[in-house]
Amino acid sequence: MLLDAEAFALLQCFQYPTTLSEVIQRLDYLSASQIEAATIHLYHYGILSNIHAPIQVQTPGASDMLAAWLHVTNACNLRCDYCYVAKSGEHMQEDTARQAVDAIFRSAVKHRFKRVRLHYAGGEASLQANHVFEIHDYALSQAQRHRLNLTARMLSNGVYIASHVIEQLRNRKIDVMISLDGIGEYHDRQRPLAGGRGSFTRVDRTISRLLEHGVFPSISVTVSSRNLVGIPMLVRYLIERNLPFSLNYYRENNLSVHHADLHLDEERMIVGMREAFAVIAEHLPRYSLLNSLIDKANLQSKHNHTCGVGHNYMAISQRGEVAKCHMEMKRTVTTVAEDDPLQFIRDDREGVQGLSVDEKEGCRDCIWRYWCTGGCPALTYRMTGRYDIQSPNCHIYQALFPDVLQLEALRLLTYTTPIIL
Repeated sequence: MLLDAEAFALLQCFQYPTTLSEVIQRLDYLSASQIEAATIHLYHYGILSNIHAPIQVQTPGASDMLAAWLHVTNACNLRCDYCYVAKSGEHMQEDTARQAVDAIFRSAVKHRFKRVRLHYAGGEASLQANHVFEIHDYALSQAQRHRLNLTARMLSNGVYIASHVIEQLRNRKIDVMISLDGIGEYHDRQRPLAGGRGSFTRVDRTISRLLEHGVFPSISVTVSSRNLVGIPMLVRYLIERNLPFSLNYYRENNLSVHHADLHLDEERMIVGMREAFAVIAEHLPRYSLLNSLIDKANLQSKHNHTCGVGHNYMAISQRGEVAKCHMEMKRTVTTVAEDDPLQFIRDDREGVQGLSVDEKEGCRDCIWRYWCTGGCPALTYRMTGRYDIQSPNCHIYQALFPDVLQLEALRLLTYTTPIIL
């Protein structure tokens, strides 16, 4: 929202609890009708709130969507240094896939969800593209049977997706997410082919092929100390192609811990991200980036959980085992044979827990808590052994939040009309 000087002066009057009549007296150079109209407008958009009413914060429990990660294959044609998956040729068999879909919809019905969101992943899901389509077609039939809305996304490294596969994805309205960590060598350093050569040229070709077919993939970027210098160049590439993207911070896991050059350094991260933000400021997109620039933080709306872990999310392995999080697939809590796998997830009190940010030490009094929500719970648990504490990346987040808001303000100044009193 963009305000002129007088509208901003009005907003400043509400820094501390006050009444409309008091504001009218303070801003005697404006008419009462102007102040009333602007105040209603600010309240409508959530800029102002009633101190006598509870803060409305989005919670996973209130969501009408159940999300599920389907690990359709353990095979991959890349050998990314930060990957948490121990590669093999194993993939999800047809009967297991159907059992998984059935289990997802059983839980969706029991917990009265209205929507189901499936993530087809791996490994490299595109290596099992035909199998993905079979799973999706079956899921569509179950969604129709239970009168639930179904959406889906295929996660891919983008090394190769054939034109006929892209057509099938488009026809079935399956979204595509491509992992891209830089331009040229910056991507290749983190995401080499199984034989050791770079993969950027192939991924770039796939992105172009998707765009030619009218498919706009979302881009997932993993930011580490290894590729940080190349992020400014990458965000320019993405904005020029009008591609939605998210900058996700490297998460240490058992397979990547020995790669010391991936580990985040606070000061370097802050400087490096600000250099990327400077490029964005020079090439502002028309769309908002409030939920794209700082890891799992989302500055678009208030919420109290980073993700649906422990609430409305499940990850299903190629063997039909069910885990709370796809990064913790080795620690399963049940299988797809159970009548209601989601209830097992909600009842489990071991390992990572999806706590509200209000329950996390170091977060409760932070002004950013309902937009940051304490970071990835799986990462925090791995690094600290606790799930009731702020993220190890907390200082990076706090340093960069004002920069992201400044970018949004610049975008609004560039592309929108201000509220004028």
